[in-house]
Amino acid sequence: MSDTRLPFTDTVRDLPAATPFVGPETLQRQRGERFRARLGANESAFGVSPKAEAAMREATTTISWYGDAESWELKQALADHHGVSTDEIVIGAGIDGLLGVLVRACVTPGTPVVTSAGAYPTFNYHVNGFGGRLEFVPFRDDREDGAALLERAQAVGAPLVYFSNPDNPMGTWWPAEEVERLIAAVPADRLLILDEAYADFAPADAIPPINPSNPRVVRMRTFSKAHGMAGARIAYAIAHADIVTAFNKIRNHFEVNRVAQAGALASLQDQAFIRRVVEEVERGRQDYYETAERLGLKAIPSATNFVAVDMGRDGDYARAILKALQDDGVFIRMPGVAPLDRCIRVSVGRPEERKIFDAALQKAIERVG
Repeated sequence: MSDTRLPFTDTVRDLPAATPFVGPETLQRQRGERFRARLGANESAFGVSPKAEAAMREATTTISWYGDAESWELKQALADHHGVSTDEIVIGAGIDGLLGVLVRACVTPGTPVVTSAGAYPTFNYHVNGFGGRLEFVPFRDDREDGAALLERAQAVGAPLVYFSNPDNPMGTWWPAEEVERLIAAVPADRLLILDEAYADFAPADAIPPINPSNPRVVRMRTFSKAHGMAGARIAYAIAHADIVTAFNKIRNHFEVNRVAQAGALASLQDQAFIRRVVEEVERGRQDYYETAERLGLKAIPSATNFVAVDMGRDGDYARAILKALQDDGVFIRMPGVAPLDRCIRVSVGRPEERKIFDAALQKAIERVG
């Protein structure tokens, strides 16, 4: 049935039927069997804090109730953790959900929005969904080019600029002083989205101090990575109180469920568990660096829970390697644009999954030739 008679906006009618990611479950249905190693979605392979698991189990006893629309207990704990006011925090259903709300607040059909070519595609998905016009800036030396992003925003009059540190899909990062210079350079009529989903894994000198009094930046953090709660869909943004008020005007106030709120609060209070996860991820990155070196490849130094491996040729070759790995039951992903697509990207798995990847990558290289 054609949608020409349905009351969709022109923006929705003209969009292709697409999603930013093809999920591993979809790929498994296409394959007809499960993956041996699920290493493509940058999920945590190390589970959740036992305290968080217990809190979530307890929360299921009241799952017939809506969640607290303000996530108040979690918001207070996050404010204490970061040394900010509760008026400077908003909690949402993952960074994806928060990005959608912020784009909705700032983008109308035709609004230019600046991001990096090859950066996190869900942001692009939201911009397209509200009819915005994406302006892309290439990575520079496998890192997002903050200065070039601001230059493009100034040239096209873009109100929003997306920048991640550490970034996905390359895992690279800028030191805090460079990020602070970038924030300071944002004009008063622009807003920098600083996606810090992987901040827990980054070197201490990569993350600048949080200063929500600055109305030109929104810092986004998540419980999906080090906390191991990707399936719970919960994250938060730290920003000037006026920006948080804008979020609260239009966000879905009951989208964060009770189980997610309880788990995130307990996980935040179990920093020893988070440290153990970060340590295990560092060991996993080292394993991948060694795999790459053994196979004559180059691993991109990473400050995340994944590693990009330069396959040494072009995107077609990297895609052939990715397909060979998936055919062998190993789920990974790769960057989507050149020259980043010379790489494959593998999430840090458990030790046994890392061994599976090591052997499967060698076999894939031999098979593809």
